[in-house]
Amino acid sequence: MRSFACRVCSSPLFFENSVCVSCGTALGFSRAERDIVPVDELGQYVDSTGLVWHVCCNLNLSGCTWLAPLEGGQCVACDLTRTRPSEADLEGIAQFPVAEAAKRHLIVELDTLGFDISGLVFDMLSSSDVSGEDVVIGHDDGVITIDLAETDDARRERIRHELGEPYRTMLGHLRHEVGHYLESQLVTTDERLSRCRELFGDESADYQAEIDRHYAQGPPPDWADSYITTYATMHPFEDFAETFAHYLHISDTCDTAAAYGLVRIDAGAFENFRDLVRGVWVPLSVALNQINRSMGKDDVYPFVIPAPVLDKLDFVAGLAGTS
Repeated sequence: MRSFACRVCSSPLFFENSVCVSCGTALGFSRAERDIVPVDELGQYVDSTGLVWHVCCNLNLSGCTWLAPLEGGQCVACDLTRTRPSEADLEGIAQFPVAEAAKRHLIVELDTLGFDISGLVFDMLSSSDVSGEDVVIGHDDGVITIDLAETDDARRERIRHELGEPYRTMLGHLRHEVGHYLESQLVTTDERLSRCRELFGDESADYQAEIDRHYAQGPPPDWADSYITTYATMHPFEDFAETFAHYLHISDTCDTAAAYGLVRIDAGAFENFRDLVRGVWVPLSVALNQINRSMGKDDVYPFVIPAPVLDKLDFVAGLAGTS
């Protein structure tokens, strides 16, 4: 994520800011400009072509600051949400803004990397909307389903411990699920499919049988030699999605660190993604982990990247900007 500054007073801004805390200017996010822009007292912004944009109608509902083309309308990010909790579902409505904020972050990074997400929609479901049954997070033919209960830190941490996961966040869920979608859209040519199978395995393997095997037997003893997580060992589809999520973790964090002067990433300095991982990400993540430990916190990035995972990361990174 790039750094942002108020165009009125030059004070630093966070991506989620709807008002500059220094000068009080109301703000909106322009997807076209990929920047935070000032809006007038009516919540309007006039771009360089003379088009008038309006702050999204969901500002008070989900904290959305993105600009919409129509007054009283919603922005393109909110358009991607097909289903949300009803107004009567107070718990779901309270959880909704956290998930939507993570989704907006995801859209910006996918835009930046050149991934086309047209055809993708989100069902943001609250457990109370389905008679108390658990919502299954997943992807199905362009529909990403998210369990809003995962916005609760205590619940998410409990599940993380139960599943033995080193990392579990709402943004991580979204990155993983969009990986499934983009694999279905981009790994379609014979050449890509062949290379994908070399790296991740045969995706035609029976998915349910592999799930049953994974939860009955666990990961293979030597899983850490070839996979980024134990979950990635379950099926080639999951290995791809986990790898894609980590590609976004690494790419976004490196971009943010560069934007704030913590690292230097010169244009053309790295021939491929593996070089970025070795030259920037590994030393940066070690430093971040040490900083967190200095604060008595868990590691920011509690993962090790073996050589086969570098190959996988390089493959998914090569899909950016392709069709």
